[in-house]
Amino acid sequence: MTRRIEVRRSGIHGRGVFAAADLGAGIRVIEYRGRRISHDEADRTYDGTLDSGHTFLFTLNDHWIVDANQGGNSARWINHSCDPNCEAVIHVDRNGDEARDRVFIETLRPIRAGEELTYNYGIVLDVPHTARLKRVWACRCGARNCTGTLLQPRRRRAA
Repeated sequence: MTRRIEVRRSGIHGRGVFAAADLGAGIRVIEYRGRRISHDEADRTYDGTLDSGHTFLFTLNDHWIVDANQGGNSARWINHSCDPNCEAVIHVDRNGDEARDRVFIETLRPIRAGEELTYNYGIVLDVPHTARLKRVWACRCGARNCTGTLLQPRRRRAA
């Protein structure tokens, strides 16, 4: 079986994941794997990392997070882009067990061999997005529509 992806140095940031072969649109490329932890455990374990601008945590639902720092795979090296060619798709467990929900990275469009895979991280912080935080969470994707930050606008609550 031909490898579909490979991890190597990225022009965006650190390591990246690249197509090793042409990929069609709508292809499930890889599952984002890691240890399942609660939000409380993530807060206890990674408290204070808000200022690092780096995370391997992926929120699955209101109760669980995938911690790719522990048991993670190549998916943790996929970089953010403001003009992504992939998306993260959460598959809800059919029996309703939220600890068994899974997240997959799927292509949004055809991707040529050698092209870096990216998705929008969708990071929303419950604190004001100060100029300093935006610098810490700076985006280096280089897309024409780059917002300059990985931080997404906070969702307004309904009145």
